[in-house]
Amino acid sequence: MKFVGSGKVKDLYDLEDDTLVFKFSDRVSAYDVKFKEDIPNKGKVLCKFAEFWFDKLTIPNHYLKTKSDTEIVVKKMQMLPMECVVRGYLYGSLVNRWKKGEVTLPENTDTTLAAKLIEPLFDPTTKSEHDIPVDKQKALEMKLVTEEQYTWLERTSIEIYKKMAEIADDADFILADLKLEFGLLDGKITLGDSIGPDEYRLWPKDSYEIGKTQEAYDKQILRDWLSENGYQQQFDEFRNQGKEPVPPSIPKEIIEKMTMRYITAYEKITQRSF
Repeated sequence: MKFVGSGKVKDLYDLEDDTLVFKFSDRVSAYDVKFKEDIPNKGKVLCKFAEFWFDKLTIPNHYLKTKSDTEIVVKKMQMLPMECVVRGYLYGSLVNRWKKGEVTLPENTDTTLAAKLIEPLFDPTTKSEHDIPVDKQKALEMKLVTEEQYTWLERTSIEIYKKMAEIADDADFILADLKLEFGLLDGKITLGDSIGPDEYRLWPKDSYEIGKTQEAYDKQILRDWLSENGYQQQFDEFRNQGKEPVPPSIPKEIIEKMTMRYITAYEKITQRSF
């Protein structure tokens, strides 16, 4: 097994038989900043969620088997350089982009914070260190995908979001948004990467309240703490100066909350014991 490299969360190994091993770590990042502290059991939750969602969804994907509590084996693919984001609620970066006129929402859309959108919105980005939102015209100009591929990705990503939202709803959660990645396998577009609380926003239905910051059962817990304490602004200032942001230490209570909520979300959605 040959080490290929490390991402923000996963370590990749080549089995040299057209397959890879994804090893999920307890590392955490937010606002494109990697933190020194680990989130205990995060890697196990991500691994188990990846297995669950790949088994649950009917669309062809690259998952082959689970190798250990933190490892899955997947088929090698040529990844498409566009991340497929689907938003079901007006939240996160979508709010500021809408206020700036960078995103057009359908007429009669409720523009209150955390309001449900009339229909899920396909809102893709580039796949890079700092993702940049793109529309269809921009994606085609940048040659991220072909027009046929874009149309297929938009339709399929929304279908996946709706299916996952139904499953989350049955477990008393709201799936607010979702990020998916696809690649080419034997010439066909195939679902890839992984799917878990690092790739979506998940809110409990019993505490959902329009117009307010929502209770997160995903990585948003860390983002909210950073924003509340002014770190997001600091990160932006560092980048504007051409410097890499310096990550603060994550408080123990935030770490413990993330572990607890990741595990709780897994057990409720999958109806499996952690």
